[in-house]
Amino acid sequence: MGWKAAQKLIQNWKILRGDNVMVIRGKDKGRTGVIKRVVRSQNRVIVEGLNLVKKHVKQGQGHEGGIFTVEAPLHVSNVQVLDPVTNKPCKVGIRYLEDGSKIRISRGIGTSGSIIPRPEILKVRTTPRPNIVGPKDTPLELVMEKTYDAETGRGMPDL
Repeated sequence: MGWKAAQKLIQNWKILRGDNVMVIRGKDKGRTGVIKRVVRSQNRVIVEGLNLVKKHVKQGQGHEGGIFTVEAPLHVSNVQVLDPVTNKPCKVGIRYLEDGSKIRISRGIGTSGSIIPRPEILKVRTTPRPNIVGPKDTPLELVMEKTYDAETGRGMPDL
């Protein structure tokens, strides 16, 4: 990727894996699907069952060759999230609730302005967090040890 393309990468993504989207341009215009994968390094998304292309694969060790149908990535500007109430494509806006939590809402002409829920698939981690203590992990007793007392100033280094 050249430096010009790197400058145009989207910084704040509003489309997430698991969102229901509609294709607004291309050969699958008007069809809907669920986002299977987000490729942030290329500003592209893979939508389940859409933008199918034929891929010719040469036979090799351990796999069979042939012509396979695969889902090709779509540019993120060619898809729009569906409004959960009207089921029409809409823009995504960000709002903050009173408790400080961030939510996504539908924006645009003819939309309901309702909350777009966070996809359930994002709540499940693809790789579980390790819960085994390794050799480089700090023991819990050292972490919980009180090393500074604010009232007496004990524990402050002499500067």
